[in-house]
Amino acid sequence: MGAEKRSGGWCGWLLVLLILAVVAAAVVVTVKKRSGHGGGGDEAAPVPGPPGAVQKKYADALKLATQFFDIQKSGKLEDNPISWRGNSALKDGSDADIDLSKGMFDAGDHMKFGFPLAFTATVLSWAILEYGDQMNAVNQLETARGSLKWITDYLINAHASDNVLYIQVGDPDLDHKCWDRPEAMTEKRPLTQVNTSTPGTEVAAETAAAMASASLVFKTVDSTYSSTLLKHAEQLFTFADKYRASYSLSIPEVQTYYNSTGYGDELLWAASWLYHATGDQSHLEYVVQNGNKYANFGSPTWFCWDNKLAGTQVLLSRLSFFGANDLSGSIKSGLQSYRKTAEAVMCGLFPKSPTATTSRTDSGLIWVSEWNSLQHPVASAFLATIYSDYMLTSRTAKISCSGQTYRPSDLRKFAQSQADYVLGDNPIKMSYLVGYGDNYPQYVHHRGASIPVNAKTGCTDGFKWLNSTDPNPNVATGALVGGPFLNETYIDSRNNSMQTEPSTYNSALIVGLLSGLVTTSSVVQSFT
Repeated sequence: MGAEKRSGGWCGWLLVLLILAVVAAAVVVTVKKRSGHGGGGDEAAPVPGPPGAVQKKYADALKLATQFFDIQKSGKLEDNPISWRGNSALKDGSDADIDLSKGMFDAGDHMKFGFPLAFTATVLSWAILEYGDQMNAVNQLETARGSLKWITDYLINAHASDNVLYIQVGDPDLDHKCWDRPEAMTEKRPLTQVNTSTPGTEVAAETAAAMASASLVFKTVDSTYSSTLLKHAEQLFTFADKYRASYSLSIPEVQTYYNSTGYGDELLWAASWLYHATGDQSHLEYVVQNGNKYANFGSPTWFCWDNKLAGTQVLLSRLSFFGANDLSGSIKSGLQSYRKTAEAVMCGLFPKSPTATTSRTDSGLIWVSEWNSLQHPVASAFLATIYSDYMLTSRTAKISCSGQTYRPSDLRKFAQSQADYVLGDNPIKMSYLVGYGDNYPQYVHHRGASIPVNAKTGCTDGFKWLNSTDPNPNVATGALVGGPFLNETYIDSRNNSMQTEPSTYNSALIVGLLSGLVTTSSVVQSFT
């Protein structure tokens, strides 16, 4: 009997040990599930080295995407690589005795809209600053710089005096009543400006951001030009901040095409870039002091030409990641609020995150708007690529999304999924980047691309080319078209401008994304 008791006790302890083992295994599995994205537990991934191996598909796509800037250029062209483009809009600005012939046309039309054009310059500057080494690895850095300067030359001239900024060339109603080549257009091109009587905070602040970021791009290339850009940036920011009013209210006509939903984000965005360009801590004090009013802390937003909050939050996270030891405690604390919101933006992008956005197609493309649907996924992927590189370079192992943890590799995987969708990995196997692959849009909504070079057309008789059933005679190489509907269909028709019209600012975003993915690794470097 005693032996039986001892045997029963031994079996009991064995049972206890087995139960403990099962519990321990379950805990390990649970922990792995909760932190298992990207693998590796809490250990940070190695710091990436110089640009790694070139990823051919992204390199090929990047070389195409940069060409669309050449297609969009206005003015007297220099070393023009586009056979079907020539000089145009040479008298732009002459009504005010200034030269506004440069710059770029907005989309498939011949308008120069200053608000999205300045955003184009800011994003392109940011892409060069973060990924210039990767652009250089595939011989695209000089091309990108040249396109940026074509815009900033225009913006410098558009800033005619301290408190005067020309924000538009052309009348969209007149422009859209014509279908003609830019080289042959004859319609009137009136000028629109913001000033102290009709202020426009968001467009002035965005232009300040463009000038400040570009000043960093050219700092080691052309210090005099860089200083000129920075002087304009500081003047424009002062103007934007002192005379606060939305340009949509001051000039109601702009609401039809580029209506602004507010100017607070542009003020924070511009101040952030001015800090990076100058090192003047008053700009950081500005973003901290105005954060509660304008930054929408804790609430993720979509980065686009109208809303710069997510971009600002990621940009300011740079300072948290890489330290700014000379900053005051209050500034450091304020910057943490921006970083936390940047992380909330990232958490919304992971498909299986507890806070994942539902704004996506069945195949996983971020999808927010019918018009120009690719702007948001490409912009989101660009930010995710930057944030992943900030994490890698700073040896930050993970971010937490309501209990689920994600690693830099997860952000990069998301960014690649969006880029791959654009390049043809989608249900209809369509590349939305013109010229990439074998199946891309043939009926791009673009005047210059749709009209033969030798055609003689006036303002209205050119509409026969809009309505033609033939594919475009000129390929708008590198254009990123509007994109698919939520059901992932795409109607390749010139009259379907919702889906087939490209835009210059979309090109800046796709160039930024592809530059971040073009090699297998990139270490974050100082802007200065």
